Amino acid sequence: MEPEVYPIAALAADLRRLCAEIADEHELLAAIRPLARRSALDRNSWFEERMNFPDTQQGFSVYRLHEEADHSLAILAVSWLPHRGTPPHDHGTWGVVTGVDGLERNDFYRRLDDRSRPGYAEIKCTASRIFGPGEVLTMSTGLIHSVHNDTNHLSLSLHIYGHHLNYTGRSQFDPEQRREIPFLLKLATE
Repeated sequence: MEPEVYPIAALAADLRRLCAEIADEHELLAAIRPLARRSALDRNSWFEERMNFPDTQQGFSVYRLHEEADHSLAILAVSWLPHRGTPPHDHGTWGVVTGVDGLERNDFYRRLDDRSRPGYAEIKCTASRIFGPGEVLTMSTGLIHSVHNDTNHLSLSLHIYGHHLNYTGRSQFDPEQRREIPFLLKLATE
């Protein structure tokens, strides 16, 4: 059975409507979950061959599928090389991630310090979750996680954020050095 066609433009329109109608972040994330899954299952409407070749230096590539002019909403595809991932980081906004191909491990962290010292952060890993095609992960503003592709195969996921990540002031964390530094995405060229 073929998945229902649900192009990125339709997803973006539905997201704009939901963001205007729902003020509570948890309710908003719950409303976005089925839309994210629906769009991920219709990968043929947005997948490009270049997504099979992530940046080898970075270990992953980020592809912009949609972004509002004021950066208030972003839909991205991220392809992950085998055995690569990200350091722990936050998003500075809410996020919804849906598995498209392959498996990804998310490790979740809790911040232990009081945030009073700029550039300093103590975090502790509290949970892990592996998710795959069609599975949806929602993340509230402030959540800290890392992503890893522990397999021997490329993985691909669809990401929806309340704001484009390079405009949120987000951070990455070094748990061993107890550091917090800015974290900007390198986008794949279009």
